[in-house]
Amino acid sequence: MTDQMNETMLDAMESVNEVKVGDSVQGEVLKIEDNKQIIVGILGAGVEGVVPMKELSTLPVENITEVVNVGDTIELVVISEIGKDKENGSYLLSKRRVDAKKVWEKIEKTFQDGELIEGTVTDVVKGGLVVDTGVRGFVPASMVDVRFVSDFSEYKGQTLTFKIIEIEPSENRLILSRKAVVEAENSLAKKEILSKISADDVIEGTVARLTSFGAFIDLGGVDGLVHVSEIAHYHVEKPEDILAVGEVVKVKVLSVNPEEERVSLSIKETQEGPWSGIEEKAAVGSVLEGVVKRLTSFGAFVEIFPGVEGLVHISQISHKHIATPHEALEEGQTIQVKVLDVDEESHRIGLSIKALEEKEESQVEETYEMPEETTGFTLGDVIGQDLQNN
Repeated sequence: MTDQMNETMLDAMESVNEVKVGDSVQGEVLKIEDNKQIIVGILGAGVEGVVPMKELSTLPVENITEVVNVGDTIELVVISEIGKDKENGSYLLSKRRVDAKKVWEKIEKTFQDGELIEGTVTDVVKGGLVVDTGVRGFVPASMVDVRFVSDFSEYKGQTLTFKIIEIEPSENRLILSRKAVVEAENSLAKKEILSKISADDVIEGTVARLTSFGAFIDLGGVDGLVHVSEIAHYHVEKPEDILAVGEVVKVKVLSVNPEEERVSLSIKETQEGPWSGIEEKAAVGSVLEGVVKRLTSFGAFVEIFPGVEGLVHISQISHKHIATPHEALEEGQTIQVKVLDVDEESHRIGLSIKALEEKEESQVEETYEMPEETTGFTLGDVIGQDLQNN
């Protein structure tokens, strides 16, 4: 053997790199075996290695050719030495772990920069959601949404945006939150809506929920409150008697507090008052049905329309002499009344019960009674401020 040949062999031997566990290497795909593993030649080492199918990708694959093909050069990491004399190569290699390391580095940077991450929900398990972000992430049930969710199956297959809550690559630990993203989105939406509405605006909303003190109306991301006293012009005992969840209603904005994200609303302010057009609805001489709401020493207040009460003066209750209205009437009683006079501007109506009753013979000769037409509304002097407030 010539000196030149010996020198060439020594150079070739020295050019072959030693392969150690943990090394990152380049491998050329030489063969695909039964869709179970690939054989690669480790470049610069002069040896071969095996990459099992499970070590090819961070994602589930059905065919190896979805990831690599013969002739491809891929980046690998050496997992272990499997014996230089064994068939199919001498090293166990992984492409998946190289890809995962790159993904973890990217996710760590995303976390440090305070940015959000996208992932696809691959499974629903006890306690939360499994998410594929290139590596396995987990969303605890309490971090799935701002609302209560009884069945998480609706999320499976969805690609969503998440906030990274906790990350530990060495333990393959990635905790995500969808709830934090929704809360941030809702907060932005609220600020935008609150900046666009102001007192006296009339807008539409949807009844979101009902309580004993009123109704919360969804204005498109912000809930405003309609107090029970602002639902109707008449007394409302329970909001659910008038409204239903999901119902679309027109409301007037009474006040807006952007700092506290509070909006006060009124439904009744968008509607005609109960006294509007009352001179037509309760024309003089008409007979109406009403409910006795209150009894006083000077007469009875009778509701003839929701929110509209008229006064039956004690002198108009009966042809018989009565000392107090309680002798002839009781609260809650339904009665027939005749309209004597109407003053829409002052919100006053004079009513009569006895005008609908026949006089007994013993009462015909009585001439001292005030005529019907004069017993309507000179009532201010009789009932004072009490009537003025009704």
